[in-house]
Amino acid sequence: MTSSTDQSRRSWWARNQVRAAPWLFLAPGIAFFALYVIIPIVQSFHISVYRWDGLGEARYVGMQNYERLFDDPAFYTSLWNNLRWLLLYLLAIPGGLFIALFLNQQVRGIRLYKSLFFFPFVISQVVVGLVFAWFYNPSIGLFNPLIGLFGLGPMNILGNPNTVTYGIIAAGLWPQIAYCMILYLTGLNAVDPEQVEAARLDGAKGWKMLWYVILPQLRPATFIAVVVTVIGALRSFDMISVMTSGGPFGSSRVLAYYMFEVSLSEYGFRMGYGAAIAVILFLIMLVYIAFFLWRMWREERGY
Repeated sequence: MTSSTDQSRRSWWARNQVRAAPWLFLAPGIAFFALYVIIPIVQSFHISVYRWDGLGEARYVGMQNYERLFDDPAFYTSLWNNLRWLLLYLLAIPGGLFIALFLNQQVRGIRLYKSLFFFPFVISQVVVGLVFAWFYNPSIGLFNPLIGLFGLGPMNILGNPNTVTYGIIAAGLWPQIAYCMILYLTGLNAVDPEQVEAARLDGAKGWKMLWYVILPQLRPATFIAVVVTVIGALRSFDMISVMTSGGPFGSSRVLAYYMFEVSLSEYGFRMGYGAAIAVILFLIMLVYIAFFLWRMWREERGY
């Protein structure tokens, strides 16, 4: 009986090892993804319907945390700043593409140029924030002397509620453009030279070559660049924390930073309220990326 059982087990593995082997390799990654991504997301939804300070007993309040969000001016300020981050941060994608097209050429000193453009990518976001905070400093920074060359008056970028968010976004774009540049440089290495040569023989050049021949082959790189850029824009935190701490007067807050403030900072450890903000941020990110995936799927299917 035992030998027949062992034989059936061996025969099952012999029949299914091709299909089972990939899942065995993926199992550790799936386990870590579930532990550090899926389970925290579910916990955030769960905590968002409670009033909890993180230490004492949690009290169920239903949708009260979400109802309070829609009467909270700080939430709307953070949401509007996130939308500005999202729209302007996408400039990193065309910026990275055109720098990659320039660096993909065989010109003298190209290695030096690649190193200079790659440099922001390897710097910590905290360091970038500190550098730009000094750059914008109205007393000792270089920003005011530079705009003075064009006849513009001195400006306190980080001290003005109307300009502070744009100043931080400009600082964040510097390393993000470098990241998109790397993605597109990798994609350009996979461009089919035969298609390029055939298009050149047909008279395609310049923008037509880029639009009809190069960009369609860069769709995988574009997809990754969009997803990473959107996620980076919506979860922006470190640059704001280093450069302004949400100021002046809370005008540079985004949802991620406001979530930190209400959960772990001066607002009294309101974990349920912070989890509700996290859920809203997650849903915005999910809808945007799902829409982009749907659009790419339709394009690939030819709809």
